[in-house]
Amino acid sequence: MKLAKDLVAASATPLVLTVLRRGDSYGYAILQDIKAASGGRLEWTEGMLYPLLHRLESRKYIESYQATSDAGRVRKYYRLLTAGGDHLDAQSRDFDLISSTLAALRGPDTGAAHAIA
Repeated sequence: MKLAKDLVAASATPLVLTVLRRGDSYGYAILQDIKAASGGRLEWTEGMLYPLLHRLESRKYIESYQATSDAGRVRKYYRLLTAGGDHLDAQSRDFDLISSTLAALRGPDTGAAHAIA
């Protein structure tokens, strides 16, 4: 599924922060979590994710650290910080408002086009 670039940009931060709210993770796993949660419809590239992770880290929403995985591989993990959780809560409220406004504008019959008088 190809989403408009501006919609992807607007949703990227809350999606990544939500993944990290569930627990520390690394880049590839974050991509896979988002893909799985969307039923395979959102497939991001590493070229899209890593600049976002760096931006979130520079804003002090997340921090990174290196650790050895269960398979013995050293990976860069990311963890959500308090400021990131607060930012996620605010963005979630914004998305809820947009979603409820869209639903209200569609009305009870979402399949029918509304005529303008």
